[in-house]
Amino acid sequence: MITPAEKVMISLRGGHSNTVPFTIYERQIPQCRTEREMRNRGLCIVERSVPVFKTHTPHVKTKSETYLENGKTMTRIYWETPVGVLTCLRENAGFTSWIQEKMFKSPDNYKALKFLLRDEVYEPCYDAFSKAEKAFGGDAVFRASLGSEPLQTLISGIYLDMQDFCMEWMDNRDEILELYQVLVEKRRLIYPLVAASPASHANYGGNVVPSIIGPDSFENYYVQHYNEAAEIMHKHDKLIGTHLDADCRLLAQAVADTALDYIEAFTPAPDTDMSLKEARAVWPDKVLWLNFPSSVHLQSDPEVEQKTVDLLNELESMDGIIMGITEDIPEHRWRQSCTAIMSGLERHARENPELYR
Repeated sequence: MITPAEKVMISLRGGHSNTVPFTIYERQIPQCRTEREMRNRGLCIVERSVPVFKTHTPHVKTKSETYLENGKTMTRIYWETPVGVLTCLRENAGFTSWIQEKMFKSPDNYKALKFLLRDEVYEPCYDAFSKAEKAFGGDAVFRASLGSEPLQTLISGIYLDMQDFCMEWMDNRDEILELYQVLVEKRRLIYPLVAASPASHANYGGNVVPSIIGPDSFENYYVQHYNEAAEIMHKHDKLIGTHLDADCRLLAQAVADTALDYIEAFTPAPDTDMSLKEARAVWPDKVLWLNFPSSVHLQSDPEVEQKTVDLLNELESMDGIIMGITEDIPEHRWRQSCTAIMSGLERHARENPELYR
């Protein structure tokens, strides 16, 4: 009998099985009766918490302090470098956490940021990954990460918030590009580590906001790194994708021209500016690993099931299609909504047997 993980990998390699696979991130589904029932029906957990390499900063001292503020659990982290101290503030929020304050406070922080990034050292931890994957069995697919793209690291990580990045891009671009170049060199050390690891596939960044980055910067500062990493991954028969869950139309052709194997977290209309049919048309050779439209979770169970069927009805083939959950679901709706999505996937297979032969 095919396992949920095997089913996902068939689709991730561009094929299909008896139904479209359904996946959800490990942090978004608590262990409970409903979770067990859905896993028995084929739900596959996407496990991202076990890395294939570790990062050390041997010349930077790190410490943290956790405290309550207005009923919220806050954690302040300190990075003490020889050229200055950097801090950020996180708020714990259920399944996730929010960065309320990033490292960059003023241009005075550039020296410390450069030191911190240059100080990173990477080493493989393949055994831990292999053991975790084996222990979980076929109910989870284990995904590695290449980190974020060099420029995106400065935006979507813990370094600069979006507004500061935009201001610094205009006022201190040379400083930003120095950080970018350091990150380019560091990412090139990571590619072969991930490619040689036991992981079958890895995400390379994502969360790009096209209206901020724009097509020119995407072409100049993102595409080359996808292709460089893909060349190394493909030599080891490993797959590479990126997490694009925003409006994608502006960047769609540039993404199509990359060597990426899959687009993960693609969110179809009504939540973005592209339908699933349009995405398949512009990315015919890429696997589409979807994020079920978050707004639909708030609809009734029959409506969620019907939306699932309607989405798949936009396609002429089920090859390279995976249904996923990559965003938080309202706590009071996840059980009903996820169950309805599974019912929609099963119903579509029953109603369209010719697409699953």
